[in-house]
This record gives sequence, C-alpha cells and structure tokens, in this order.
Amino acid sequence: MKPSDSAHRMHDLIKKAIQDHIITDAEYNDIMKIADEDGHIDIQERALLIELQEMIKDKTVKRVRE
Repeated sequence: MKPSDSAHRMHDLIKKAIQDHIITDAEYNDIMKIADEDGHIDIQERALLIELQEMIKDKTVKRVRE
C-alpha cells in the first residue's frame, strides 16, 4: 500500500523534530491535525505516531512549549 499524502507530511514534520531533538506543542498539534484530517488514521500514520510517542517518552525528542 502506498503511503498517503498525510503520512508523507507527518513524516517530514517528525523528521524535523528528530533532527532538532525538539518538538513544540504547535508542531505536535500540527502532526495530530494532519493524522486526523481525513477522519481516520491509516497504518503508516499510526506507525509514525507510535514512533513519535516513543521518542518523546525516551527523551530522544523533547516536547517543549513555544
């Protein structure tokens, strides 16, 4: 199955967070909006969200206020 456009956009935002080691609340909210914009979370989006949550949990990516 080909990844959706929203999965590509989520990937780009998550990649930026990994490179910066930081994700702002606004960036996190943007990712969540992208995931939900079509009314369902597909397999690729779910995998990306799980990966992001794990990185936040283990402090690979730090979630910060703006």
